[in-house]
Amino acid sequence: MNFFIAIKPPTATAQEKQVRVMHGKPIFYDPAPVKDAKKLLCGHLITHRPDAPIEGAVSLTTLWLFPRGKSHKNGEWRVSKPDTDNLQKLLKDCMTKCGFWKDDAQVVRETVEKRWADDPTGIYIEITELEDKTYEK
Repeated sequence: MNFFIAIKPPTATAQEKQVRVMHGKPIFYDPAPVKDAKKLLCGHLITHRPDAPIEGAVSLTTLWLFPRGKSHKNGEWRVSKPDTDNLQKLLKDCMTKCGFWKDDAQVVRETVEKRWADDPTGIYIEITELEDKTYEK
């Protein structure tokens, strides 16, 4: 399964959780930019979800295409924040919520790129169900 989400990719990430203490206990919450990013991603992902959640191991390939400014070339690597692992965490959390799989722990292989791009900007996603294989030397 593969698809493209034509959006300006969010730069808010799951790493931006906030904490406050109530009655001596820490309460973790998402600040507004993270809530907005989750809403944006889920709104686009839901239209691509499979009929039933994937059950086994998954390979996830993702290409993040950010709108380029004057100082970048089309296709150039984006070497600035946010980090790919933080982007992926937010995306996988949203994909789990939308029912792509039962748990994002099922993602056993990932390839992630982030680049500057002319239109269209967005996120290219490819999901491959993997066969069960035993590791052999």
